[in-house]
Amino acid sequence: MAEENFFERVYVIARQIPFGKVTSYGAIAKALGTARSARMVGWAMNACHNMDDVPAHRVVNQKGLLTGKHHFDGTNLMQQLLENEGIKVVNNQIVDFEKHFWKPEVQY
Repeated sequence: MAEENFFERVYVIARQIPFGKVTSYGAIAKALGTARSARMVGWAMNACHNMDDVPAHRVVNQKGLLTGKHHFDGTNLMQQLLENEGIKVVNNQIVDFEKHFWKPEVQY
């Protein structure tokens, strides 16, 4: 199934996000050569709940908002995971987003 293949390609990139860094759904989509598929990257992140090796908490929207936080168990788990990596979050927004942003390399 093409969707499963796309999701796995998303996970390959997500696994590369360094500790203490974040990236966006759109940056992953661009790295895959599918710039308009940011929403599908979000679906992939939502589908990886039982995959401990995929740091979904490090993927946020293009402005640094924790838009995927409702997919995590507990109210502030996504924020807590990021703060454990030294990333400050205020009102669901990453502080100094540009400083923490990691741009994935093009995969195609």
